[in-house]
Amino acid sequence: MSIILFLAVLFVLVLVHEWGHFITAKKTGMRVDEFGIGFPPKLFGYKKGETEYTFNALPLGGFVKIFGENKEELESGGQNVDMSRAFSSRPKWAQALVLVAGVFMNVLLAWFLFTIVLMAGVPSAVDESVASAEAELVVVGSLVDSPAASALPTGVTITEVSSGDNTLSDPTPSSFSNFVSEAAPDSISVTFLQGSEEQTVSITPIQGLDAGNPDRYLIGTSLSLVEEVERPIHIAIRDGFTATLDGLVGISTGLYGLIRDAVFGKADFSNIAGPVGIVGMVGDAADFGWTALLSFTAIISLNLAIINLLPFPALDGGRLLFVIIETITKKEIPPRVAGYTNSVGFLLLLLLMVLVTYQDIMRLL
Repeated sequence: MSIILFLAVLFVLVLVHEWGHFITAKKTGMRVDEFGIGFPPKLFGYKKGETEYTFNALPLGGFVKIFGENKEELESGGQNVDMSRAFSSRPKWAQALVLVAGVFMNVLLAWFLFTIVLMAGVPSAVDESVASAEAELVVVGSLVDSPAASALPTGVTITEVSSGDNTLSDPTPSSFSNFVSEAAPDSISVTFLQGSEEQTVSITPIQGLDAGNPDRYLIGTSLSLVEEVERPIHIAIRDGFTATLDGLVGISTGLYGLIRDAVFGKADFSNIAGPVGIVGMVGDAADFGWTALLSFTAIISLNLAIINLLPFPALDGGRLLFVIIETITKKEIPPRVAGYTNSVGFLLLLLLMVLVTYQDIMRLL
């Protein structure tokens, strides 16, 4: 099931990205010869107008083949071909627009998905005074070296707390705190849910954790009431835009740090996931519900957008760099140089994919 979900997510991300290239190329007067889902060899396809739509055997990407994108095609285009519709014959602004259109569509998709999730409802911290009966008490953190630090993992939901003959079900932050104070110095039993698994731990409150009231007994945990909050569409659009910007900044910062550390030989690639790793992540996200899956898809879409903008050969960012260089120098990069550079870049990307996939498999073993 995880593999099917992964392929569905990948299909949507690729379709949106390549459709951005496709429609922009059409609108700027370029001839699009092929719109491919997956990489060759071709399984099947059909032709509509001047464009062939193909489904290919390797389901790890997609492409749009625009006439003249490879400048060597122009040399063998023949006499009856309209060269004005070739990619490299169009104005530089049009070429740049086509190259960034895929990235823009991935960002736009993420914004749309975040908006849908926010409208459907996402877990949010709420005040006790406005919380509904559906609110749950969630552990959001613990003080270092406190009794709760090793007993209550962050993110679990507390369902009950007891001491002796006294039991408190569905506690709130204030009722939980009061229960601890009244039970002290005796230990308390805390029942919580971690995923679908229920566990109970015994914790003994101690003094000295509150600098303002050192005699107060505490276990050293930070609690919050959390419930699903549905936002109206105009708020969801606004907050979805903010979530998209925050995601772009966070991913860019993390990627910059990884590249910087790689240059100095300090990079940790153990947390990088390839297709196999992402299959598992998609499955995990789906286990938490369709809103979690949509949120994960939005994050992956933003990752694709940022990575595609890197000035590396064969990526949109690398081809955009060629266009910028040609614009500045007023000289065309020789077709063979551009073709060789992109081919080498593509092979390096395939090698990186193989290495990351191998790392994913070794984690499973």
